[in-house]
Amino acid sequence: MTLKQLEAFYWAATCTSFSIAAERLNISVSSLSKRIVELESSLGAELFNRSARNAVLTSAGEHLVPHTRELLTHAGRFLSVAKSSSAIEGRCRFGAGELTGLTWLPKMIGALQTALPRLLIEPAVGVGQAIEQGLVNGELDFAVIAGPSTRPGISSLIIGAAEFTWVSCHTLQAGRDVSVLQPAELSALPLISLPSSAGTVRILDDWLTEQRVNPERVMSCENWGAIAGLICHGLGVGFLPKAWAHALIKRRILVELIAFPELRPLPYTFQWRRDDNRPLIEKAREIAIKSIDFHAPSAIMGGGAH
Repeated sequence: MTLKQLEAFYWAATCTSFSIAAERLNISVSSLSKRIVELESSLGAELFNRSARNAVLTSAGEHLVPHTRELLTHAGRFLSVAKSSSAIEGRCRFGAGELTGLTWLPKMIGALQTALPRLLIEPAVGVGQAIEQGLVNGELDFAVIAGPSTRPGISSLIIGAAEFTWVSCHTLQAGRDVSVLQPAELSALPLISLPSSAGTVRILDDWLTEQRVNPERVMSCENWGAIAGLICHGLGVGFLPKAWAHALIKRRILVELIAFPELRPLPYTFQWRRDDNRPLIEKAREIAIKSIDFHAPSAIMGGGAH
């Protein structure tokens, strides 16, 4: 019995497929299967029932999963002490929300490459809910998204927060004068926002409840750049990250809705699977804490939002 065999068994048991588990370990599916077969041979018991379309754990396999997790946890702690950062290598695929991708993600990746030169870094940018599911499935090593997570298998550490400002163009297409716009009037205006699967829905729902407002129509879009464009074109009102909003206000493209109470800051977290004790996770967490900065220049703002 070897540590590699135990790793192959554990990740195959806790990921949604053998192929995802193999990617996580940076080996081929055939190598993963070979290690599991070798472990089964040494134990004298089948750990997976392979007669079904997808391999499923046998009762023996289910029984051994928590014990294997414990062994790997101790092994991970040993390696974190024994290995230096320069020894961390392999493939690292992590997830980040679009707001992170448009601001401080390049800074974080640069710091990761400097600290871990032998690591192949593959970022995936998307909506928080999908990113978190990828983490649960074992497709991602860690994530930096709005949080914290409510899933029992995911650990979350708050590392910062994003702030937002309510804005509109100077004159909406409906002919409304926005200088005197009140929160109650949002009921009759289009609201432009990210979809319900995004982290911002948490603070938006709280705000709407506090103001007792129910927008007549919500235009949702998954892209911050498109949201900014729709608001600038006068198709509705909405909120943008504070640094971007203030840059557009300064350039007289948008106006702040000063009668609208501020949204509460949206906390962002570093998330990882509770069963993942690799030195990589600890190092990436340290770098994320040092890198987070939602006031960083944005590509869609032409570098003007400081």
